[in-house]
Amino acid sequence: MPLPRTVEVLRHALLPGGRPVDVVIEGELVGSVVDAGTAPAALDGLDLTGFVLLTAPAEPHAHLDKAGSWDAIRPPAGDLTRAIGSWVRYATTMTSAEVADRARAQLTRHLRNGTTAVRSHVDLLPDGDPLRAVRALVQVRAEFAGLMDVQLVALAGEYVGDEAYRGAIALGVDLIGGAPHLAADPAGQLGRQIALAAELGVGIDLHTDESLRGPVTILDFAHAVAGWTVPVTAGHCVRLGTMPPAELATVLDAVAAGPMGLVTLPITNLYLQGWAEPVATPRGLTALRAILEAGIPLGAGADNVRDPFNPVGRSDALETASLLVTAGHLTLDEALHLITDGARQVMGMVAAGAHPGAQADFLAVRGTGAGEIVAEAGPDRFVIHRGRLVSASRVHHDTALPLTPRKPA
Repeated sequence: MPLPRTVEVLRHALLPGGRPVDVVIEGELVGSVVDAGTAPAALDGLDLTGFVLLTAPAEPHAHLDKAGSWDAIRPPAGDLTRAIGSWVRYATTMTSAEVADRARAQLTRHLRNGTTAVRSHVDLLPDGDPLRAVRALVQVRAEFAGLMDVQLVALAGEYVGDEAYRGAIALGVDLIGGAPHLAADPAGQLGRQIALAAELGVGIDLHTDESLRGPVTILDFAHAVAGWTVPVTAGHCVRLGTMPPAELATVLDAVAAGPMGLVTLPITNLYLQGWAEPVATPRGLTALRAILEAGIPLGAGADNVRDPFNPVGRSDALETASLLVTAGHLTLDEALHLITDGARQVMGMVAAGAHPGAQADFLAVRGTGAGEIVAEAGPDRFVIHRGRLVSASRVHHDTALPLTPRKPA
């Protein structure tokens, strides 16, 4: 079928809680959610009998400029330091066209699997053309306009000057980013990036304390942005998962008092953390349960996909949900919330899903309930963005079946 195409109703869909519904769509928004089979027959739409209907996932922390570069780099397996070294060496040779090609392929994978909003960090490069990856992602974002929402974050370390940040924002990047915990002077780098966001009037999304026992910058970060009204995000926050309870409570109290949302990134943190601890290796995740209990906005994403920071990944939010259950000990409902409504909240986006007045962004996955779709991540899917069908996937299987057992003579 030609795509995209407008959809007026989603019929006979099963919500994760078990209710069968019809969802009436008016333009880009949900008009009403009614019992299955009761929407007006004249409306043109999709029959979702046998499908579970979710709010479309959002990816709150991607690296589109890096995605899919593993095969070109062939980096050694290892921790964050090794991954950074491999990437920095490769990045000096890459062109804007190569970045754009990888980003297009990665966004297409996200969209096919049901993600309709992506926030991607993009490196400001420490050479004569620091904005070449930025230009590529700004171009690709424009190409995907109308199919999905893309936010960009300028990511740089202490080796890149302030003018590169200003240039990135001038080109259309949305937020200031960085990883101050990796700097020689973490507090100074944190202050610099916060000051740039304040100067330029944009939000800030920092890689924060991505280590099991390294520096702690999130408390100063939370205090510095108190009262801000622009989006404020701390990603990774691995260090929270290794803090003693009293220290953790102090940090979470400060975060909960302000505008900050947090992002957990299970697949990449499970890969990068714990290499030096072969016995009882730590999970490498943030303090998920404590964050949820503190009422802090929390989203979940995949972070890196098939690059030096993570050699695997399916670009599928249901993979992230599965890891949240197995490695993070969350419930199915909590895991689905983190990849959908939780991620959108952290990204500062309007509400979406099966609620009147919400943005009509949906993922329908063939299955009988939340448990099955998280466990099996079935390939039969329909993806709706702002009331238009933007992807439809159907898989046909031919599998030999065992012979019918014979009754004993």
